[in-house]
Amino acid sequence: QIAERLGSPSFLINCAGGNHPTATTTAEQLAPDLSNMSDSFFGIDVDGFRQVMDLNLLGSVLPCSVIGKRLVANGGGAIINISSMNAYRPLTRIPAYSAGKSAVTNFTEWLAVHLAPTQVRVNAIAPGFFLTEQLKFLAFEENGDLTPRYKKVLANTPMNRFGDPAELVSTLLYLMSDQSKFVTGVVIPVDGGFNAFSGV
Repeated sequence: QIAERLGSPSFLINCAGGNHPTATTTAEQLAPDLSNMSDSFFGIDVDGFRQVMDLNLLGSVLPCSVIGKRLVANGGGAIINISSMNAYRPLTRIPAYSAGKSAVTNFTEWLAVHLAPTQVRVNAIAPGFFLTEQLKFLAFEENGDLTPRYKKVLANTPMNRFGDPAELVSTLLYLMSDQSKFVTGVVIPVDGGFNAFSGV
């Protein structure tokens, strides 16, 4: 129906992603005396974990399968998946999301090799922390102060700020354009230096 109404696609921008409270730990680490077992990894709901993995991984795989077939038939195009900094540096409390985005990164590299003979390029962007509506909800207290967790995030982002969602656009346009026609299988961090920073 999409092809009939809008014509054959040239690109796929794959923005699947998200987390769920049932796949999140309350505790950042397991206590040495094991007093917080239910708040740790051992208290995570398996179905919740699976739901987050399906959302992030299959939510990327299925559009690649459907739209990718059209791109192959057209003789070329570009797929851009959205990975995450969590694929490189998994944050505490969100193991399923981190694992899912790591899987997206690996799948992007695999699919890039698989489709290379067809002139369909497959790349990904790994955003750092961008001031989206969701992040505003997670990162700020009711009084407008940053939460302790997101103070840590900024302390580990050398540019010492959150990204503006518009700042992802130039990377996206590059990966869609002929300027990157010999680029496939890469994951580009757009993160203010978060991935490069060792903390010291």
